[in-house]
Amino acid sequence: MTATSVTTASVEQGMGKAPVSVLIPAFNEAANIEACIRSVQWAAEIIVVDSGSTDKTCELASQLGARMVRFSYVPGGLKKKNWALQNLDFKHDWILILDADERITPRLAEEICRAASSDPGEVVGFYINRRFYFLNHWIRHAGYYPSWNLRLLRRGFGAYEQVPDPESVAGDNEVHEHVLLKGKAAFLSEPMDHFAFPSVYVFIEKHNRYSSWEARAGRRCLEPPGSAGRMAWHLAFRRLLKRLGRSLPLSEVLRFVFHYFIKLGFLDGKEGYLFCRLLAEYEFLIWAKSIESRLMKSP
Repeated sequence: MTATSVTTASVEQGMGKAPVSVLIPAFNEAANIEACIRSVQWAAEIIVVDSGSTDKTCELASQLGARMVRFSYVPGGLKKKNWALQNLDFKHDWILILDADERITPRLAEEICRAASSDPGEVVGFYINRRFYFLNHWIRHAGYYPSWNLRLLRRGFGAYEQVPDPESVAGDNEVHEHVLLKGKAAFLSEPMDHFAFPSVYVFIEKHNRYSSWEARAGRRCLEPPGSAGRMAWHLAFRRLLKRLGRSLPLSEVLRFVFHYFIKLGFLDGKEGYLFCRLLAEYEFLIWAKSIESRLMKSP
């Protein structure tokens, strides 16, 4: 029996699956979608919102019992996660948002099930910690652990911040945007696994797109006021530090120093050095593309 099936047996306790709806945005995720879905088969509902995959993503997800929903992005409109939160008829009050390259561990599954099955009081959202893997190595330092993200929320109590991206340079799925919550949040103790960067190629490919988004829209990524909800203080503070760093000369050097020395990235060995160097190159790309954008607009 696998670890996932053991967890499922222990949390269901003969009472059916956990009252949780899992939302998985996807596009050409055949390499990840099976492991992702298997890690949440203890949940009563699994929905994959697909952007027109041309590989076997939809076929594999359907074989594992996931409900498939097609999504077509309209530039300037809602991106995938916000669209799903506003338009899908989720069967349960608690929604777990999970990317295809993420996995819910057995212990975290049990914790989520307890949270969703009990009375949380005034809590309408839970932050989940993530373990980042780069070249099959868990990055334990470099400022990437702990990495808290609000991923479990009650239906109708939260949405992702909307940042202008009319040219869709970052794709149709929210990446850097955070959930703004209308109510109190708590923290789950068990982490999930995030296999975001299995190779240097994947890191560079993703961050080439992300840097274009940051250069064009990142500075407008502010917390909306009033009824839109609130962002966690640690996320707002981290974003403030990033803005301050980018206002200084040689921001890419500062970023390497920050992640490798101040945040002890050197303790992650060769993988840590490569990771921190690539983060610095990412910072340089953002700066270079910002300069490019201003030059192209000049007469």
